[in-house]
Amino acid sequence: MLRPEDRILVTDLYELTMAQAYWARGVTGLATFSLFVRDLPPERGFLVAAGLEDVLRFLEDFRFPPEALEYLESTGIFARPFLDYLAELRFTGDVWAVPEGTLVFAQEPILEITAPIIQAQIAETYVINQVHLQTMIATKAARCVAAARGRGVVDFALRRTHGVDAGLKVARCSYLVGFQATSNVLAGKVYGIPITGTMAHSFIMAFAEEEEAFRAFAETFPERAIFLIDTYDTLEGARRAARVGLELRERGRRLLGVRLDSGDLLALSREVRRILDEAGLPEVRILASGGLDEYRIEELVQAGAPIDAFGVGTRMGVSEDWPWLDMAYKLVAYEGRPARKLSPGKASLPGPKQVFRFYDGEGKMKEDILALREERIEGGAPLLEKVMEGGRLLRPHPALAELRERFREGFGRLPEPYKALREAPRYPVRLSPGLEALANTRTAPREALGES
Repeated sequence: MLRPEDRILVTDLYELTMAQAYWARGVTGLATFSLFVRDLPPERGFLVAAGLEDVLRFLEDFRFPPEALEYLESTGIFARPFLDYLAELRFTGDVWAVPEGTLVFAQEPILEITAPIIQAQIAETYVINQVHLQTMIATKAARCVAAARGRGVVDFALRRTHGVDAGLKVARCSYLVGFQATSNVLAGKVYGIPITGTMAHSFIMAFAEEEEAFRAFAETFPERAIFLIDTYDTLEGARRAARVGLELRERGRRLLGVRLDSGDLLALSREVRRILDEAGLPEVRILASGGLDEYRIEELVQAGAPIDAFGVGTRMGVSEDWPWLDMAYKLVAYEGRPARKLSPGKASLPGPKQVFRFYDGEGKMKEDILALREERIEGGAPLLEKVMEGGRLLRPHPALAELRERFREGFGRLPEPYKALREAPRYPVRLSPGLEALANTRTAPREALGES
């Protein structure tokens, strides 16, 4: 895992070279940078904002320790007086953000940072890195939860996520949006997420007989017995599991479930359910895993598969169908002057902003208005909150359980058409009169800094 003292170097080189050029020219005024997604992917009707907690922790701890400065000096790129300046640098700015678990759409700020430009510029890479991954994964996981239609979903993604830190964030974000548990033991310790797991095929194959493996596991974990039944013949595995399940019942224990990890999950789940029911074990649950994502879950649910819970791994953990978002961190104001980028296809909107959300008479989301921060839009609920001032948190970050409930409540207010897995309509987002007028003036445009 990344050492806290190295976090400040999670940056692109140009952030630091720009910072030295700013410093050398006395360009140190207050700047506002806005983090947003330019366009939603074709298969996404919404995004779920996530990653703010890690950003705030980074900004709280923003400093260049001696080790980092020694390395920067060794590159031969930076002047010693500039490195001395960095040694004293701390984050002293303000942060406005939508709470984690909030639904957001194209062009809407997920967060905005106002700080002396060198501080805000150096923060760019880490901010995008954390919010991009977690927003992308939270959105993918939310689609899996929606597709399951109330059936359980658990995170099995760790072994194929893109590194240990990504695995932790996948567990956190999937739990935030409604997954019930994770197989990731470290995520259980770090975030307090319930941990779960069954067994691998290797466990079954290590015993001479499949039924012997089931008994061994049940004797070791009499309160947690879930058997993987597809190592050899799935239906015969179900019959053997049923026999062991009845033995457990005789001893006052019970078989919690069986897991299917391959084959025709629809047909097999139906047959396995029949075998368990005929054995007098209707309470034994069926868990399915193996190459699942929201599309496959939706197919199984719509077909009436008697599956009680889904273990979702690789395809969720890497957001397989859309593994990136067009996320940008752009300068929108410098020393009180609106700034914008005018590059074709990548133009940004000027000025610090606020998003106002409107609901219909039934409490369902109706439309958003993207406005300048100082505007007041009657009837709309403002989404961005000031969470940091002068480099200090204004309140403790909400617990994961609170964020989970925030998402559940907010997602319940999103009309069903926008939750569609394919060809979802675009949620209406309009510009306020003030923002539209400012965007159309094109006065004193300032191209946003950084690569595009």
